Amino acid sequence: MTLIEERDRAQIRRILAAMGDPVKIVLFTQTLECETCPDTQQLIEELVSLSDKLALEIVDYAADKEKAAQFGIDKVPAIAIIGDEDRGIRYYGIPAGFEFASLLEDLLMVSHGDSGLDSRTREKLAAIDKPVHLQVLVTPT
Repeated sequence: MTLIEERDRAQIRRILAAMGDPVKIVLFTQTLECETCPDTQQLIEELVSLSDKLALEIVDYAADKEKAAQFGIDKVPAIAIIGDEDRGIRYYGIPAGFEFASLLEDLLMVSHGDSGLDSRTREKLAAIDKPVHLQVLVTPT
């Protein structure tokens, strides 16, 4: 059984066709004590199969703590989106529902190396002189 239905695959292919540079998705997963890890892995594998500009690296969180630390991963499932550089974009949990649309948008932004922010916002952000850690939390409804 697939998680991405065929009618949605065509639309996702069209969206991903707008990608610029290749993007690597690093998925941190484990086999024990992770209810959503198998579905997350299947979803991401299906997504990656829809574009030749996407690559997938699967990391066993329990077996490769060093790699997890390198990416700042402290729970699973976790997804790191990496373009020409690591901009710190992470997803925790399965990116289903509205989060899937956000994941697609992030893939496009990373592939173009551009956040889409206007110049005034960029100027204000450039003035921040201390590290900032942003998190957006969502719950299924």
